[in-house]
Amino acid sequence: MPGENLSRDEAHERAALLSVDGYEVVLDLRSAVGDSDEPVRTFRSVTTIRFRRTGEGTSTFVDLIAPSVNAVTLNGRSLDPAVVFDGARIALDELADENTLVVDAQCAYSRTGEGMHRFVDPEDGEVYLYTQYEPADARRVYANFEQPDLKAPYRFAVTAPEGWTVWSNGAGEQDAEGVWRFAETAPISTYITCVVAGPYHYVTDSYTRGDLEIPLGAMCRKSLAKHFDADDVFLITKQGFDFFHDNFDYPYPFGKYDQAFVPEYNLGAMENPGMVTFREEYIYRGKVTQAAYESRANVILHEMAHMWFGDLVTMVWWDDLWLKESFADFMGSFANAEATRFTNSWVTFANNRKAWAYRADQLPSTHPITADIRDLEDAKLNFDGITYAKGASVLKQLVAYAGRDAFLEGARRYFKRHAYGNTRLADLLAILEETSGRDMKAWAKSWLQTSGVNSLTPAVTYDAEGRITELAVLQEGDELRPHRAAVGLYRLSGGELVRYARAEADITGTRTVVDGLAGEEKPDLVLVNDDDLTYCKIRFDEGSLATLRAHLGDITDPLARALCWSALWNLTRDGLMPARDFVSVALAFAGRETDIGVLQMVHGWTKSAVTLYAAPAWREEGGRLLAEGGLRELRVAEPGSEHQLTWARFFAATASADADFQLLEGLLDGAAKIDGLDVDQELRWALLSPLAAHGRADEARIDEELARDDTATGKRHQTRLLASRPSAAVKAQAWAQVVESDALSNALVEATIEGFVQPSQRELIAPYAEKYFAAIERVWDERSIQIGIHVVRGLFPGLQDRPETLAATDAWLSEHAGAAPALRRLVLEARDDLARALRAQECDALAS
Repeated sequence: MPGENLSRDEAHERAALLSVDGYEVVLDLRSAVGDSDEPVRTFRSVTTIRFRRTGEGTSTFVDLIAPSVNAVTLNGRSLDPAVVFDGARIALDELADENTLVVDAQCAYSRTGEGMHRFVDPEDGEVYLYTQYEPADARRVYANFEQPDLKAPYRFAVTAPEGWTVWSNGAGEQDAEGVWRFAETAPISTYITCVVAGPYHYVTDSYTRGDLEIPLGAMCRKSLAKHFDADDVFLITKQGFDFFHDNFDYPYPFGKYDQAFVPEYNLGAMENPGMVTFREEYIYRGKVTQAAYESRANVILHEMAHMWFGDLVTMVWWDDLWLKESFADFMGSFANAEATRFTNSWVTFANNRKAWAYRADQLPSTHPITADIRDLEDAKLNFDGITYAKGASVLKQLVAYAGRDAFLEGARRYFKRHAYGNTRLADLLAILEETSGRDMKAWAKSWLQTSGVNSLTPAVTYDAEGRITELAVLQEGDELRPHRAAVGLYRLSGGELVRYARAEADITGTRTVVDGLAGEEKPDLVLVNDDDLTYCKIRFDEGSLATLRAHLGDITDPLARALCWSALWNLTRDGLMPARDFVSVALAFAGRETDIGVLQMVHGWTKSAVTLYAAPAWREEGGRLLAEGGLRELRVAEPGSEHQLTWARFFAATASADADFQLLEGLLDGAAKIDGLDVDQELRWALLSPLAAHGRADEARIDEELARDDTATGKRHQTRLLASRPSAAVKAQAWAQVVESDALSNALVEATIEGFVQPSQRELIAPYAEKYFAAIERVWDERSIQIGIHVVRGLFPGLQDRPETLAATDAWLSEHAGAAPALRRLVLEARDDLARALRAQECDALAS
């Protein structure tokens, strides 16, 4: 039998053979606390599955990943676990028309964030559990048919340690025997079932709309309770429910709505119906910017949209993952902009989410939004910038193409027609054709079933008086698509760059004339895709590019300004604009950027420009310029403002000179002050980080900081800083902890890798390039897929930015043609990033 992977063909065969009537899952989690002499700490899981045979055949299999199975009974017949269980599947034969399967197993607690994750809080010793399954880790907790189209109702019963509370998808209560029993769910897929258990701090509220009342809950670890702003979480939650009920015309279908903020979480969040889980980093321990609160609100609304797109109506297989993720990503920004205080969320979408999409869509692993997902390993890697951000961008284009009313009416019909069922692309397209009157098949073929991003460039001619005679948009790309786009004309007036004319057009083919702008006065800036209606890379004519170099900060409209920042960054990544030129523009105008989220993105881009895309000979000077610019802006920023905090973090991240380090040390020990800057604990770690990486803070100093902040978050910071120290022995230890051992949890693996890879330590970590290629196939085979992803992505020797590293990567790919496709994909993506960096460095070198 195959191992832990499951192919699409196997899933389709199983769905054709059977349907599931229901699950009863009984878990005993009392083993989560206390000492254990087991080599792997386990819990008892007893699952009863009622299912019918609806197709031809008498044999199938049920999924379970567990250290051991105590008993298997099918229709009263005992099956020998030693014969039928291979570690990932239980073989079933002699099926009847109606079947009852009981599996009694010992399942393992997880330290990788997959399955039943167990966390011990270093601050107070309390133990916390939560589950995380997508795409296929429910089988680590209970036996099941692990595929999205075999939906069924679930009943969970959980025995937990004394004093604990347990939550699941349905409402629950503790019976006289101390067992937590939960109401039966509606039919849902395995990957969105959930159990959360432990001494969590729990806050309640409720949402009421007419006769509909939804009990609300929010929880976190007890040691985080003092930082937990549950009121704001509930505010966004209620605003989201108002928005989705107004627009979807389908009442929330899953009863209660709990939201758990949990430790060591691999994702941003997960849309388990009635029991949404989030990474606890969304509980802020110190001062953060409004961009952080906006990001959290977006995630809350994204997960809420899934209650309809994904939970109520679910894709048949992971090929159509976009049917939930693209919609949720779009709806998160849509609801944020229209229902909350974050009215500029489309600016964030244009600048942040689409940057993720543009990068993913230019990798060799790019794929159509409706992807070809052969198996579960493919599915795991397709939670990417294409499925989320490009899909959402394309839906934004669909709204412009078909109309908002037609789009939302299509959603309403989709929910009502397919409630509690599974769908494919064709099901949605049929409904959108009904509501829009447009040919959705042709639109889908261009946008959903092809890959790659188009570039749109203005071509303008003028008459003798300087008026436009013709403005055309030139489209480039492997697949030319229909774009509903706006073109804006901007001119300098009173020191501001403002729009004075705009026209929308359907851009098709290689060249499209925009008739509405003929006769207008000559602009200083032509902005294609003004208002960000479509998904494309924006290019500029020479005059517009010159205007941006001199006046980007003078653009008054925040969305237009964000689009220009993004376009310049794309030019830099594509090797069409020298990295030092992007840095120059950023240092000239970032200090005037009013949108804090855009500023944070520009900060990240400038650091990448110097680290990855600048010619090596200029890299040191570029780093010095960033630190000088960061300190200059820090000193002039409004005291106590979020801009001051953002510039403080940027300065710390770019510090490289002795005077920089002396200032950071002074801010930490109180010898230096900057008016209005509150050096709270999170900022202290940010200030200490460069000191550790440059050898100015040793192990004793880092441990001293941990003593101030002896928490789970503090432990992650300490782990990262210890691994960042510039010492060969330190690097050897960090490498061994991550690559040669599985003792670290997922969060500490991430922290160690982040510390190991330091741009200022290229020579120190150079010997690990060869070790990386020797180790990754073994790591992929032996470790969980999540840890494998961390190691393969995080430790790729991208900082060894030389042709020799590219050649070594090509050699590995050539010699490992039979390696797991998902592993090869990760290496191919890293290779592409390296090749892009080398091309950009060549462009930058020419500018010298």
